[in-house]
Amino acid sequence: MNTPKIDNSVFKRLRFVLVETSSPGNIGAAARAIKTMGFGELVLVNPRFPNAVGEEAAVAFASGAQDVLSGARIVTSIEEALQDCNFAAAISARLREFSPPVVSPRTIAEQIAGDVGLNAALIFGNERFGLPNELVQKCNVLINIPANPDYSSLNLAQAVQVLAYECRMAELGDRKQASDIGFQGEMAGVAEIEGMFRHLEEALVAIEFLKPDSPKKLMPRLKRLFARTQLETEEVNILRGIARQILTPKQDRKPKQ
Repeated sequence: MNTPKIDNSVFKRLRFVLVETSSPGNIGAAARAIKTMGFGELVLVNPRFPNAVGEEAAVAFASGAQDVLSGARIVTSIEEALQDCNFAAAISARLREFSPPVVSPRTIAEQIAGDVGLNAALIFGNERFGLPNELVQKCNVLINIPANPDYSSLNLAQAVQVLAYECRMAELGDRKQASDIGFQGEMAGVAEIEGMFRHLEEALVAIEFLKPDSPKKLMPRLKRLFARTQLETEEVNILRGIARQILTPKQDRKPKQ
């Protein structure tokens, strides 16, 4: 009997909590921001409009993230919003004299992603007033986004996007995504690439671009150039095809389709 695999990724352990949000458009934009980064849990604490998720502006700004928007939970207290969470982080541009430890988005993202025992919540305040001090003091950390000190105010959805992005990168790092657009072929082997260079050198000599008795640094420079491209097998074949065409007498050449 196979034991079902438990998904302990940060995508399943992190929720985004918006407190007393005034603008339905910001709620919709926040839903879009978290969905683009692979998250889906959104909780609204006492939004200004009772049916905030159904407001026209919210739906419009969600722009394809209606599933996250319609699935958002609306609650009446922060305690209810944090149910089943064992870690809470407040986000604020305003530092307090008395507050939890202040950390950066990247630091907290790495902490949450790296500890599968954390069921965390990121808490964002009202667009105008932010978060009340008493709520911030209940949190484990205070996140401050290191923005321009002369103008550090981010739109609510922008702040959500920054945190969602950092948490995604902390989980995935530089790994390729299955949804990456574009064809990715098989990487060429060392022997294939060396054969291509010999073929290319022969062609360059044939057109008198390279002097065989005095090659100097042309071929090493070409090798360095192509080393930066991480050649694929098909690309090596294309370059060898060009070299072959150069070396084939004009009357014997076959036109390419």
